[in-house]
Amino acid sequence: MTTVLLIIHLFVTMALIGVVLIQRSEGGGLGIGSSQGMGSFMGGRGTANLLTRTTAILGTLFFALSLALALMNRGTVGASRSLLDTPAASTAPATPAGPTVPTR
Repeated sequence: MTTVLLIIHLFVTMALIGVVLIQRSEGGGLGIGSSQGMGSFMGGRGTANLLTRTTAILGTLFFALSLALALMNRGTVGASRSLLDTPAASTAPATPAGPTVPTR
């Protein structure tokens, strides 16, 4: 179940990124979309309303899926541990070898 929700979460995330990048920004930043590219399908105002509504829906889905995944995985202790949780292995310093006598 967690894997299915994680895959859905990934698709919602990619869709949300795409919709945000398509929107026309007020300051001329990353917005690449324009109503001229859509032909006569919608005017500029209708496109803005559709993209705003789509962003709100995808944002809500993203938040709900994130919350569901966090709640589902809160009781799994020890299944996956962080490298920071394990103490460092203490190694004794190497003892220097005694003097070597050259052989002839």
